[in-house]
Amino acid sequence: MAPNPVIRPNQHTITLLVENQPGVLSRCVGILARRGYNIESLAVSITEDPTISRVTLVVSGDERVLDQVLKQYNKLIDVIKVVDYTQITSLYRELALIKVKAADVNNRAEIKQFAEVFRARVVDVSDCSFVIEVTGDTNKIDALIRLLQPFGIVETVRTGAIVIGRGATPATEEE
Repeated sequence: MAPNPVIRPNQHTITLLVENQPGVLSRCVGILARRGYNIESLAVSITEDPTISRVTLVVSGDERVLDQVLKQYNKLIDVIKVVDYTQITSLYRELALIKVKAADVNNRAEIKQFAEVFRARVVDVSDCSFVIEVTGDTNKIDALIRLLQPFGIVETVRTGAIVIGRGATPATEEE
């Protein structure tokens, strides 16, 4: 069994450390598109070094094709490091903002209780809705959304998965 139980079979979380330059993301995503991979999640951010960005991709596919994709990434001049977190013990998180109908006073109390159970918080309140902020793995966020659906979800925004290896050594330095 993989060290990351939140990963489904044939699902891979890949991090690319890349030069923070225009067009780099397009080239990286293009490699997946040319091979018919669908991106399930994409998160991009600047790292502790402002000249380097971290691209986190979640994709599904067989090992053989994924191996070819990783080799192609390693050939791109703007890619500094490629890490497949599938077999690395890691922490996965995602952020979601969920706007849910909350016009009924009784529903408001129940919605707040669900948020507390999931260690989420209400970050905006209006006459007829709440916005709930929740972080966690994809399964946790999916579960909260399922519980809130009967109240009427107005809108959901999710960041996509981000990942970091456990322990003192960055996974991007491990070989």
